[in-house]
Amino acid sequence: MPADMNDYFKKRKPNKEPNNSGNGNNNGGSNFENPFGGSNMGGKGVSALVIIAIVAIALFVLKPFTIINSGEVGIKVTTGKFEKTPLEPGLHFYIPIFEKIIPVNVRVRMITYSNENKRDIGDGNSRYEGGLKRNPAIRVMDSRGLDVDIDLAVQYHLRAEAAPETIATWGTAWEDKIINTKVREIVRDVIGRYTAETLPQKREEIAKEIQEQLISKVEALKGKPVVVDAVNLRNISLPKKIKAKIEELQAEKQNVMIAEQQKERAKREAERKAEIAKGEAQKKRIEAQGHADKIRIEADAQAKANKLISDSLTDKLLQLKQIQTQNAFNEALKVNRDAKIFLTPGGAVPNIWIDSKDKQKVTTTSN
Repeated sequence: MPADMNDYFKKRKPNKEPNNSGNGNNNGGSNFENPFGGSNMGGKGVSALVIIAIVAIALFVLKPFTIINSGEVGIKVTTGKFEKTPLEPGLHFYIPIFEKIIPVNVRVRMITYSNENKRDIGDGNSRYEGGLKRNPAIRVMDSRGLDVDIDLAVQYHLRAEAAPETIATWGTAWEDKIINTKVREIVRDVIGRYTAETLPQKREEIAKEIQEQLISKVEALKGKPVVVDAVNLRNISLPKKIKAKIEELQAEKQNVMIAEQQKERAKREAERKAEIAKGEAQKKRIEAQGHADKIRIEADAQAKANKLISDSLTDKLLQLKQIQTQNAFNEALKVNRDAKIFLTPGGAVPNIWIDSKDKQKVTTTSN
């Protein structure tokens, strides 16, 4: 043990045995008891501490372990060779210098293509929008050679079981080599089959076609390294002339629609008036028919009554009526002798006129 450590323990531990010389002083060299059980054991204890300290420093400096978080897998590289089986989330050890572990993100990622100015944040990389990779809008040509800017977003993620092979084959820039190049290639092919004017109307169809082609081409790659989750066509920026033409066509269509609506409204109004007139005419016909029926019924009733009367008249009945009438006039003559009686030819009921010279005027008519 070093001398400075011995001096320290000499000063801290009192002497248990009295000095034979009687001077009351302790013999520092011969009476020291090592707390580790002897000089040999003391040396071994210090060596153990030194070894522990060296190991701790080595662990701190070399750090032969890593932690794989959820949403990640680890790729173990031994002397430059990638192991095929990825490491699951958790604590993993490796041999420094000879081995290393590369954490790889397998969460859902997004790459956007847009010309909108947004604040760039995430990982200190100016190419990341909210932690997502951002690129300028894809400029392509339509079927007539006009420039069109396509704004879209693609969601995808790295297949965990294929991560070692993917990184070994494509490198850490696999997104640019797989997703970015495929998206641009497919967008050029799809948009190139349409004219700029038809793109807004075909938006859903175009988005579906881009997604289907991207999924097909990515899955066709060896090992199927990436899974495409969704493709969202967010905006189609057309040239100003084309936009003005489309707006003009939309205005014309709007005017046509308004005219058609007015025409339909007028048609419905005419039909309504026709129905009203038809109803009025029907009403008048019904009323006229009812009136005619009434007259006919009354005439039929009168004819039947006349026929009954005619059938009931006989010569004897007429003579009786004449006698009754004559008696009534005879009674009238008693009151007014100047009355003149005229019998209607062919009838039994006479008419009586009072003489106009008589002051007492009485007119009697009998049936």
